[in-house]
Amino acid sequence: MATAAESAQIASQARLLYLEQLLKGLPDLVARVGHAARELQDKPAEHALAQSRRDLVQGLMRGAGSWQTEMAAKLRHVMRDGGAQAMPLELPKLGQKDKLSLVDNDVIEREILTSRLALAMMDRAGWEFSDLRSRMAMLERRGELATHDSLRAHVLARVVLDAWRSARLSADDWREAQPILHQEWAALLEGAYHEVNRWLVSQRVMQDVDLRPNIRRTVEAHGNVSGVPPVQAAPAAHADSGFDAPTQYAPHPSVVSRGAAPRAAAPRGAAAPQRPGSASADQVGEETRLMTRAAPLARGSAHAEAVLGRLNRLVGRHLPGFADTVHGRPVTEALSTAINQAQQQWRRRFAPSPGQTAAAAAATAPLLLEELQLGKQALKQAAKSPEERATIEIVAMMFQSILTEERIPAAMRVWFARLQMPVLRVAVSEPDFFATLDHPARRLIDRMGACVMGLDSASQTVGDSLDKEIKRVVQVVEAYPDTGRRVFQTVLTEFEKFLEHYFKNENEASKRGVSLAQQIEQRETLAIQYTIELRRMLNEVPVQEGVRQFLFQVWADVLATSAVRYGGQSSETKAMKRAAADLIWSASAKVTREERAEVIRRLPPLLKRLREGMVSANMASERQEERISALNNALAAAFTAKAAAIPMDRLQDLMERLESIEELLPGAEDIEIDESLVLDLSGHESSELEVVSDGGSLATAPMLAWARELQVGSWYTLEYRGRHEAVQLSWHGMRRQLSLFVTPGGRCVLFQLQRLAAFLQAGLLLPAQDEALTVKATRNALARIDADPSQLMN
Repeated sequence: MATAAESAQIASQARLLYLEQLLKGLPDLVARVGHAARELQDKPAEHALAQSRRDLVQGLMRGAGSWQTEMAAKLRHVMRDGGAQAMPLELPKLGQKDKLSLVDNDVIEREILTSRLALAMMDRAGWEFSDLRSRMAMLERRGELATHDSLRAHVLARVVLDAWRSARLSADDWREAQPILHQEWAALLEGAYHEVNRWLVSQRVMQDVDLRPNIRRTVEAHGNVSGVPPVQAAPAAHADSGFDAPTQYAPHPSVVSRGAAPRAAAPRGAAAPQRPGSASADQVGEETRLMTRAAPLARGSAHAEAVLGRLNRLVGRHLPGFADTVHGRPVTEALSTAINQAQQQWRRRFAPSPGQTAAAAAATAPLLLEELQLGKQALKQAAKSPEERATIEIVAMMFQSILTEERIPAAMRVWFARLQMPVLRVAVSEPDFFATLDHPARRLIDRMGACVMGLDSASQTVGDSLDKEIKRVVQVVEAYPDTGRRVFQTVLTEFEKFLEHYFKNENEASKRGVSLAQQIEQRETLAIQYTIELRRMLNEVPVQEGVRQFLFQVWADVLATSAVRYGGQSSETKAMKRAAADLIWSASAKVTREERAEVIRRLPPLLKRLREGMVSANMASERQEERISALNNALAAAFTAKAAAIPMDRLQDLMERLESIEELLPGAEDIEIDESLVLDLSGHESSELEVVSDGGSLATAPMLAWARELQVGSWYTLEYRGRHEAVQLSWHGMRRQLSLFVTPGGRCVLFQLQRLAAFLQAGLLLPAQDEALTVKATRNALARIDADPSQLMN
């Protein structure tokens, strides 16, 4: 056990290392923020938004160097003046009755921006900070870090914001860059925490961190009167205190691991849902955390990686070579023969006879477990090393957990069982099967499980096509026993393509909804493309503002609707294009009697065509009247010659470009269907398709990232319009800007990305699985080994 002086010295060195990691990462971070801001500027946007993006880029070009210098100086100042206790936030002191005053708006704004940045950091770096906090508290002989300890995220967030203001960068610039700043600072802080943790482990400081002493039990833990499930801590495999033997600390990931985002983290970054008469979306307070519901337990990628890490550390205590994921271990000939024999036994015993369906051949869980136990003993006898026997035992425990999963339909259970031998072969030869979430064997099992494990009655039925595909996948894996990772990766890719085809063309519940969603996406993408091209055409043409806005906000959607229904070169679409040209001409200045007479002659059929176009785009009659009224004002200005005149040659050129506008449209792959361009999709709602246009809470960047990563085929529970039901994700649009969910009864629900993230954050859309199938199986195996480690060796 180290002395108090030695512990204090190590703690001081850890704080210096933390500072060094932040300072080392500052130049690259500032450069990435500037690069991301320039990329943001290049994206199409409304004039006001585009101007704010230009202001941000100009501000960063002018002040990025000063921002970096100020941050470095303030960080050194914080550490020099006392790393364990930074200066508290400069909020007004309350309680002085003779000096009561309102808090300045600037102070409140600073606190809001600081809190948001700190929450974004902790959403990503929370696991690393929890470990570091425990180690530092032990070294410094205290129960908890101080409220304003320099290691805490909100202290760093204050330094970043104060330096931004000192560099004369505005609050508006900060808000525009906020998603970029949150992402970059969260990654840098996570890396700094990770490196300090790794260094402390190398100094034999708490190899494993037990978080159970940090649980704070409240009234809800005993009697949950609020209706909100309390957050629980996952139990650690072992609790070590003091200094211990050094262990390998995993290298810091350069990107966020894919998979479900931590669900319990949602309330930390959530913003209050907007209600009539409520505060603006920029005001974030403590009530936000109460209004956004948390899931009972975090089951994100951080949790999954922690489970794998604990398994490797636990087994590594008994078998030091088990955690070596660098060098593969070839399967010995005796074990390979035993695996082949066991696999043939599985096929002979559980393969359907000619004319028999897969469901008729389905085995009960007890029968499968009995076969698994018999096969395990034979395999262990053939194994030549302790590592092989341990691998056999762990894989058997995992498949025992999978085969007893009640939500896997009986017809499917046997196909999961037959994957045991191929997975065992991979696990023996590729140790990283137990070290990484991205191993294709794990991902294949998780994807198959996610597709067949619905909720309640939905989980008991599997479509014939999906049943056949899972059967084919397993048989392909069995047919190539020596291919290992490659065959799993190949069939995983094929399975992903099958799911896209299945929900689009074969699944009766979803194929109509997918078709409608694709039409909506095509229409919205075309509307944005038409808007962009119309802006380019009219950029230097003196068109009255009312007409300009009508063309951008209404007629682009009409053109898109006609192009989707009839084709871009159809007579109907050409008539809509001519109406746009006639409107531009009618709104230009008319100074002669003949021109005015011509406008009067053309006006009735033109207005009739405009109304027909708005009806075809499903615009409500009230909005049609508003638009026509605004156009009448524009045309009146033209009659009084207040509008600018358009030269005939330019007008003729404009008409020709409208005729061939499809040839000029920007590429669809660069179009984002987001709320800045498409504000309302509710006009697409029908009896066959619900469009989610309200509900949820203001989504944070981590929630948007999670929404983009949801996988087709996975099941969720959706709370919407008074219903609480199972839904399956059946389709993603281009760049995942639109997502379609389908109920077992065939009702389709369409989300935009922002709304989907809002529902995830508010707990209105929850995954049916708290954790992936293989993660749950690994966690169960970990618990059994922890209870009786001798099972590994027997």
